[in-house]
Amino acid sequence: GGGYGGGGGGGYGGGGGHGGGGFGLSDSYGPPPDHGPKGIWKKKLVWKPEWKQIWKTESKLIWKQEWKKIQVPVWKEIQVPAWKEIKVPVWKKVQKPVWKQIQVPVWKEIQVPAWKKVWKPVWKEIQVPVWKEIQVPDWKKIWVPEWIKIGIPGEQYVGKDHHGWQYTSHDLWKKKLIWKPVWKKIWRTEKKQIWVSDKKLEWKAEWKQIWKTEKKQIWVTDKKLVWQEESVQVWVPQKKQIWITQKKQVWKDEWKSKWVPVWKDVQVPAWKKIWKPVWEKVWVPIESHHDDGHHGYK
Repeated sequence: GGGYGGGGGGGYGGGGGHGGGGFGLSDSYGPPPDHGPKGIWKKKLVWKPEWKQIWKTESKLIWKQEWKKIQVPVWKEIQVPAWKEIKVPVWKKVQKPVWKQIQVPVWKEIQVPAWKKVWKPVWKEIQVPVWKEIQVPDWKKIWVPEWIKIGIPGEQYVGKDHHGWQYTSHDLWKKKLIWKPVWKKIWRTEKKQIWVSDKKLEWKAEWKQIWKTEKKQIWVTDKKLVWQEESVQVWVPQKKQIWITQKKQVWKDEWKSKWVPVWKDVQVPAWKKIWKPVWEKVWVPIESHHDDGHHGYK
């Protein structure tokens, strides 16, 4: 409202008008100039707006998976009875001509082994004596020349220098040629009897296998025609129950999923305007006439 009250209206208080929104003093309420009316400071209760965070419930569209049971056709294999014609074996007796093997005697010329003595020339290895020349070692005495040193006793004159001095020497040696015996190895030829291999022709008796003809009774196979009873297998038709596989359509349960939209309550932040009471200092001018009213001040 107007005047000094209310946080929302004009006047001196609240959020509108000249008043401030805090606890401090507003510039609009400074001391009045000297020529203005006199007044005093007073406290005034004003309502100040404030924004507070609250949580508000909202519906949000989400997708949810739902499962549904459906019936789908499938083929199932089943066994059904059926009649099948089959062949079964039976035995039947029949007379049929057959060739029978028989043994008959015959004379056969055969070759039998026999032994015959024969003479064969063969070379025989023999040993014959011969003389062979061989070299045998021997020792022969020979004489070889050799120089030897012989000592000369006493003082011997050996020469004179250009001043006329004579030189002598003691214990001189001289060379002498002598003949020294030496044994030398030589080879001399001798005859030695040895044995060498030779060949000599001889006659040797040997047994040789020969074949001579003889007669021997043997049995040979012949054929004779005879009648023989035989069991023959024949096939006769017969019906047999069998099971055959067939396909039959059946319904099978299956689960199918689909996504459906649903509304879900979610909490979202929001701002709410609230009013809080605050005390403010205001300058109130003193009127010249006496007024008992407080006008909301104290």
